[in-house]
Amino acid sequence: MTDTVTVPRGLAGVVVTDTTIGHVRGLEGFYHYRQYSAIDLAGRRTLEDVWALLIDGALPPDPAALPAEVAPLRHLPDAVAAALPAIAAASSAVDPMGGLRAALAVAGLAAGARPLYDTSAAERRAQAMRLCAMTPTLLAALYRLRLGLEPVAPRDDLPHAANYLYMITGREPSDVHARAIEQYLIATVDHGFNASTFTARVIASTGADLYACIGGALGALSGPLHGGAPSRALDTLDAIGSVDRADDWLRVRILSGERIMGFGHPIYRTEDPRSRLLRGIARQLGGDLVDFAVSVEARVLALLAELKPGRELHTNVEYYAGVVMELCGLPREMFTPTFAVSRVIGWCANVLEQAEDSKIIRPDSRYVGQVPPQPVP
Repeated sequence: MTDTVTVPRGLAGVVVTDTTIGHVRGLEGFYHYRQYSAIDLAGRRTLEDVWALLIDGALPPDPAALPAEVAPLRHLPDAVAAALPAIAAASSAVDPMGGLRAALAVAGLAAGARPLYDTSAAERRAQAMRLCAMTPTLLAALYRLRLGLEPVAPRDDLPHAANYLYMITGREPSDVHARAIEQYLIATVDHGFNASTFTARVIASTGADLYACIGGALGALSGPLHGGAPSRALDTLDAIGSVDRADDWLRVRILSGERIMGFGHPIYRTEDPRSRLLRGIARQLGGDLVDFAVSVEARVLALLAELKPGRELHTNVEYYAGVVMELCGLPREMFTPTFAVSRVIGWCANVLEQAEDSKIIRPDSRYVGQVPPQPVP
């Protein structure tokens, strides 16, 4: 009989490995990528700079180097492009992440992806760069194909965020909208050992190929309690309709124990710094939706403090993420996939780090069923 250690539900607070990629300090309302504040990076650097920071470990000395490397990798291999109409036909707006998982599986087959266990660090990095670069192209193509539209080919001259918006809408975005989405993407590249990142690392610890790791992470991200909430937070605003209806609508749901999407976080016990950033971006964009969202946020926080005292429930990243994406022209079915455009970079950084550790992640469980052995009837 082996000794077991009792741990909290959901592994809350349990340290499972060492990392140099980043960390979340929930009591302080702070998180970082490498040695830099993630919010400071979102305010001062490009997504490509942060991409280099996570994958290569440092901000690039030449800001043009990574964009030049990434641009040709956005274009899909013929075998992958040929498979997309069938994938789009089989998927739906209800589960756009399912289409991406299928497309990446095809991309992995087309690339001849080998197990991480059997590849060099240079080969793993090359695979990661291609996977991250083509993810927006796959998402945009699948979205347009589901609508009966032709995919828009990526442009090599546009930054990563602007190119994503261009491929979705078919129009070059304004600098304001491109920068707003870029800042959102930077703010969501990585966020500690969340469910999807941990999933990617568990799969990586088995030595599986990179595409399998990212496919598993996408499955975790698709859940409404993880990455699937931005559109639901905006749906809440639609359901409330007007500020004068907010208190009655919210009070009933809070008292019944229903979760208010866009509020509360398993780590933060203060304001989510990503929410603070996105609230500022939303206010810069302006408009009736922003004014309404700010007013409803105030009522939600007041009612949560009144009805759930001591719970420390604050606005999280999803609330204003939905507002910003809506104002920048992204359809709601693409909110969670847009999260994946950035998070895939963080997942790949974590997979590359995990691949350097040969120890498989294999926790234990506590059996609480009937005492064995029982006679077999």
